Amino acid sequence: MAAAIDADAVGELAHEVLDWRHKAVPASYQGWTAERFGAGELRLSDLQTPVLTLAADALEHNLGLMAQWCAAHGVGLAPHGKTTMAPALWQRQLAAGAWGITLANAAQLRVGRRFGVQSLMLANCPTDPQAIRWVAGEVAGGARIVCWVDSIAGVERLQGVLASAGVGPLEVMVEIGAHGGRTGARGAADALTVARAMAGADRLRLVGVSGYEGALSHTWDEPGLAPVRDYLWDFRRLHETLAAEHGYAPGPVLLSAGGSAYFDDVVDILGPLASDDVEVVLRSGAYLIHDDGFYRGISPLSRRNPDAPAAFRSAMHCWARVVSQTEPGLAILEGGKRDLSVDEGLPVPQGIAAELGAELRPLSGASITAVNDQHAFMSYPEHLSVQPGDVVRLGLSHPCTAVDKWTLIPVLDGIDEPDPAVVATVRTFF
Repeated sequence: MAAAIDADAVGELAHEVLDWRHKAVPASYQGWTAERFGAGELRLSDLQTPVLTLAADALEHNLGLMAQWCAAHGVGLAPHGKTTMAPALWQRQLAAGAWGITLANAAQLRVGRRFGVQSLMLANCPTDPQAIRWVAGEVAGGARIVCWVDSIAGVERLQGVLASAGVGPLEVMVEIGAHGGRTGARGAADALTVARAMAGADRLRLVGVSGYEGALSHTWDEPGLAPVRDYLWDFRRLHETLAAEHGYAPGPVLLSAGGSAYFDDVVDILGPLASDDVEVVLRSGAYLIHDDGFYRGISPLSRRNPDAPAAFRSAMHCWARVVSQTEPGLAILEGGKRDLSVDEGLPVPQGIAAELGAELRPLSGASITAVNDQHAFMSYPEHLSVQPGDVVRLGLSHPCTAVDKWTLIPVLDGIDEPDPAVVATVRTFF
């Protein structure tokens, strides 16, 4: 049985020589390897700002918590690798029992295959002929890559390219969507029509149903949950119809939904379908890093009490200095859109110190009011002492659009004590 990921390929990342291309690395440490940089010799105070860091203890907590939750509910997990694009983190997720890694496009799949990931889900319908032929070649070489399709035109596109190249078949899942959602056939009836069209496509094997409920809501109150749950019932009815019609190719059936916001609802509605012949696979990706914003407030394991022991913990923080303080109550920080995420909420000031690694002082009443490309505007009560050179720790929202700003991310052994050690690095490939 092939390994889930090529451990040697991941291990090679430790030997990468760090230089000016890695903006988290100060000039003083250019020429060091990633392994030495993350070996505990350095501390937070040795880094330069702005810098995004991850907390090792929070990563380990979140990894174990999600693995335990999935095991307890009898579902699999193919975490969406586009959140981190970090093979070292994928390796840990696979070692914790993940079914495989989900990715969004052919470029990301190539990263996955470069590091030997054997089981991959492409959460889109490939339409580029080069990508389709490449996927077929990887499958012929022994990889498992399951693609989605949401239209008859998509079926015909895949079938035509594969047939003309004399390759295939590919495993595909019919994607069900909803009005106002993202991709996916609009409802069970349309999705059933797409699935039936595959009966005449000899280069395709229908192995399941897929979809994404997270685009349908951004809240977990009753009005927010209603469209999510209605969608999941449509998903379930589609599967039951296909099963009754013997519409699937021979072999186990895959049912995959579940982002990082509503995976409990997915399990409530689709979980009872799991059996020896049907595997329900979640695709939550943000859980590993989590955040101090959107997911803190909506994740099923955090929304009711985000500080509970069994809640996910934010593993990411940005540290940025004050570079300008020329108006009362206004400080300009050096971190901007090129360094931190803003699409699901502005950063939150969590504390301030005279130097990186020093004990933080409270910043009660402070807030980030705007963010430019390279700067953040921090409003704060005038009785607080804020000076140029001070370091602010920022809590962020949405790891998907924070991690992608950094090619190398230092991992700290924690953030609860001043000046934690740098105990690892995470290399990303966006």
